[in-house]
Amino acid sequence: MTGTTPPIRVLIADDQAAVREGLALLLDTLPGLEVVGQAEDGNAAVDLARELTPDVVLMDLNMPRSDGIEATARILAERPAARVVVLTTYEDDTSIIRALQAGALGYLTKAATRADIERAVKAAAAGQSILDPAAQRTLLAAAAGATATTAAADKDSSADDLTAREADVLRLIAEGHSNREIARLLFVSEATVKTHINRIFTKTGSRDRAQAIRYAYTHGYADPGATS
Repeated sequence: MTGTTPPIRVLIADDQAAVREGLALLLDTLPGLEVVGQAEDGNAAVDLARELTPDVVLMDLNMPRSDGIEATARILAERPAARVVVLTTYEDDTSIIRALQAGALGYLTKAATRADIERAVKAAAAGQSILDPAAQRTLLAAAAGATATTAAADKDSSADDLTAREADVLRLIAEGHSNREIARLLFVSEATVKTHINRIFTKTGSRDRAQAIRYAYTHGYADPGATS
């Protein structure tokens, strides 16, 4: 047993029993994942997250008593090390941005495939953010709709003006690349990438990669052609 990596413990929160049970069956077939509980609403998700201490919560948004955004914020307030991946039918910019603001690390629509869900859960457990292509396109459209004057003012501010290399790193983060992949693409060390990321977080006021991704899309740093 020595050296065996423990499975990623997953809590599923969705108000539809058929969806919860289907996801549980699906996740239990995936290597390295273990479903530890199911919650029928946001309040139950908060309670079970407290009781079961899952690594990742797979969270629906539209639920009774407490919706997924509120539940996400409450879970992360109690357990900052927890990771939340949203899995929902909603792909409007308001839902996506509010979920990321609440601290969600990943965002999938229910059109996601088995492979998409596995990738997002495992990435979240490793502290990496995954947004599905529909969510990325929605955020890009929202960013494109922002006024040019607001964007110019933000980009001109000395407090959060990024260097060219920091902008490259932020763009690659928004495309879903890991630190190792960014280092390979930019021909630098992982230590250098981590230094750039720390500076990006400081300049953009981001707490984590999810907030940095939101900043990238809403301030025009993300590459509109990227749909990783």
